[in-house]
Amino acid sequence: MVGVTCGCRGAPVIESGAPSTMTEPPVGNLGSRVKENNYRGHGDSVDQLCWHPSNPDLFVTASGDKTIRIWDVRTTKCIATVNTKGENINICWSPDGQTIAVGNKDDVVTFIDAKTHRSKAEEQFKFEVNEISWNNDNNMFFLTNGNGCINILSYPELKPVQSINAHPSNCICIKFDPMGKYFATGSADALVSLWDVDELVCVRCFSRLDWPVRTLSFSHDGKMLASASEDHFIDIAEVETGDKLWEVQCESPTFTVAWHPKRPLLAFACDDKDGKYDSSRETGTVKLFGLPNDS
Repeated sequence: MVGVTCGCRGAPVIESGAPSTMTEPPVGNLGSRVKENNYRGHGDSVDQLCWHPSNPDLFVTASGDKTIRIWDVRTTKCIATVNTKGENINICWSPDGQTIAVGNKDDVVTFIDAKTHRSKAEEQFKFEVNEISWNNDNNMFFLTNGNGCINILSYPELKPVQSINAHPSNCICIKFDPMGKYFATGSADALVSLWDVDELVCVRCFSRLDWPVRTLSFSHDGKMLASASEDHFIDIAEVETGDKLWEVQCESPTFTVAWHPKRPLLAFACDDKDGKYDSSRETGTVKLFGLPNDS
């Protein structure tokens, strides 16, 4: 299990992983969490997926088969397949919905027109590229890298703007606050850093995890930040103070977390307890954690 995310309407939740399948369970009725749809077509593992920022019917997947695929949940069909040059591991959709960026194992990031499905630009980097993301204003592109840095490019020019020494070791993941005030990074040093979007300075760190931070997610109102790792718990912090609000216990490492876009509901995907893939069943586990005073 490597991915879980919520669309702009908050449903469905999709999980991705070995060998090449995404599953879509309904979350409208939290008492009924049975699998609803499968999406098949990739020839290798699905390593990451993301939703269209405003169209709740579209999502895109990145695979080791050197393609990305755009899917329509209304038909459960692939509506476009785009060939890429390498095994893809990271993907994101621009806030304006016009461009998809995909990164591969060779540290090449390709920018693909979401309408024509053709490459608009391609950048080869001389460092290990981890998670990638646009800022909320769609005018800068951020990369986390293996040297512990955050690299910022202008967009669409893709000119270097700044390189921030964010962590002393591998900077793994990055997420932007829906309110546009902060972004957060997670690192192999087990720290989560919170950054001011305008000043590009670190305003506080969260240090309750003991293992490399794999995944981050801001709540819909930007008030809470969930982070997870190989620790058998998920840390939910208050963004403005850094205080711990909740600690969600898990029986195994957590690969990914994602807040509902409108409610205080957290989806998270955990590893199999035995660490072995069983081809006779879907791998991994998706769970939901609801917070009090759910409105």
